[in-house]
Amino acid sequence: MRILLLVSAFNGLTQRVWCHLRDSGHQVGVLLATDERGIAEGVRAADPELIICPYLTHRVPAEVWQRHRTIILHPGPVGDRGPSSLDWAISEGLPQWGVTALQAAEELDAGPVWATRTFPMPAAPPRKSALYGGPVADAALECVTEVVAKAADPAFRPTPLERMRTAVLGARLRPAMKQTDRMFDWSDDTDRIVRRVRAADGAPGVRTEVAGLPVFAYDAHPGAVHGARPGAVLARRQGAVLVGTGDGSVWLGHLRDAADGGVKLPATTLLGRRLAGVPNLTLPPGAEPEVPSYRQIRYRRSGAVGWLAFDFYNGAMSTAHCRRLLTALRHAAAQDTRVLVLRGGTDAFGNGIHLNAIDAAPDPAAAGWENIRAINEVCRELITCRQVLIAGYAGNAGAGGVMLGLGADVVAARDGIVLNPYYDMGLSGSELHTYTLPQRVGAERAARLLSRRLPLGVQGARSIGLVDEVGPRHPDAYAAWLADLADRWTDPPRAKRQRLAKQRRLAGERLPLDVYEQRELAEMSRDLFDDRQGFAAARQAFVHKTRATTTPAKLAFAAPVAVGNTRHVARPRQAPGAEVPHLVRPAVPA
Repeated sequence: MRILLLVSAFNGLTQRVWCHLRDSGHQVGVLLATDERGIAEGVRAADPELIICPYLTHRVPAEVWQRHRTIILHPGPVGDRGPSSLDWAISEGLPQWGVTALQAAEELDAGPVWATRTFPMPAAPPRKSALYGGPVADAALECVTEVVAKAADPAFRPTPLERMRTAVLGARLRPAMKQTDRMFDWSDDTDRIVRRVRAADGAPGVRTEVAGLPVFAYDAHPGAVHGARPGAVLARRQGAVLVGTGDGSVWLGHLRDAADGGVKLPATTLLGRRLAGVPNLTLPPGAEPEVPSYRQIRYRRSGAVGWLAFDFYNGAMSTAHCRRLLTALRHAAAQDTRVLVLRGGTDAFGNGIHLNAIDAAPDPAAAGWENIRAINEVCRELITCRQVLIAGYAGNAGAGGVMLGLGADVVAARDGIVLNPYYDMGLSGSELHTYTLPQRVGAERAARLLSRRLPLGVQGARSIGLVDEVGPRHPDAYAAWLADLADRWTDPPRAKRQRLAKQRRLAGERLPLDVYEQRELAEMSRDLFDDRQGFAAARQAFVHKTRATTTPAKLAFAAPVAVGNTRHVARPRQAPGAEVPHLVRPAVPA
């Protein structure tokens, strides 16, 4: 089927739907919703059989939905309406939520229903972005599969909304959530503050004041300190700050200056000198604190398996993140285990260097250079790790985040994640990918992946050797599956064979790893310091969330041309890399 994805951004959900439909054999194009005229013209040129809107914040023009079946994926159950569905569901602590596929109509979120799914909400308040990328995305994909099947049935008719039973308590028409609805006072209890912040994460955040600076707060976690003055900054750790509340404390990992033009940064980076005198809580690798603390990296051992888990906000890896991870990795590699599992976060395994931190630095080019050198050290340590190394991709990954784990002996991905194994920010990239990527997929396919710049689902990634094993979608089931996989590799003869094979491969390599890195860094130096590919402008557009209005022609499908009674697909006339008006450029993960 010829399916057009009409979207406000080519985000994680849109990419997942795009991969799923293409893997299912459909012809899929993408159209960015700009203004009504642009939408109408883009749809007219595409002439789709079905329009699906996985992420749409614009109104669909009547001339589009009256001529084409247009299905909106609304992140709420039947009966829920309004633009802040997930915000309200998290804020109010609702026990169940859902997704509904509605046909576009004159009244927003009021068209007839094609499919719907419900799911239990997590017991602890989830980050809005995590809820959207997890249970909401899973339910949305099930709805998309049902919609496509029904669209192929000429006899199918959707059910009018008024005839559908409201299955979830709290589903109703609600207004857009405003900052006045999100507000909290530092004298409030910890749970309320954490819930408010997470309901606004990753956008728009909650306006408050920290260390005397008006900010928007993100990345909230309960603290263990009690009895402090509400609002006082008590400690700092790994980029986060600990703030007193009415009944305890809250860690805030990221803040954004409330002044116009502010960008989201690690809290300690933004507050800077305002934290003079605030103690820095440190822990040696592998140590456990007497009381729970803010931790982005954890190491534990289970028999012959070492587990090194890291979880960086949105998958962005700053220079400091990389150095901490390198220290932990060297600690883990020094243990007498046979297998080491490197597992990233469920929301994101990694997305490469920290563009926000680089952009905020006094010298962005120098900061980018320092960041790429730091992440390369981690990659080298992984490639040369003496244990059998398993890279566990539990969440989506992009750019350097994909390349990070390719030096592992086994790449094990959670089903349903999306990989973007390319660089699309005016950077040629490093992470020793010129060694690891061809090792896995071959030189020719590696070149195609880097030049085509298209996302991959895990099944497609496994078919080409980018991924070795695919585990269950549910995070808990994936964790158990990954543990079983690691245990299988602890068999002494098997582990020894793998280690020897790795040693022979590295020893027999015609070029030392240093040469691969030096060649990559030579190209990166031109990208960073000479700005030969427009890194500065691309970085600023990404950091400041400038909306793209064009897309590479690769995301569009060609318009059908009638020849007699047969519809033929015309090939695009654009040169490779040319852009088509009104189509969205792929978003690069933060």
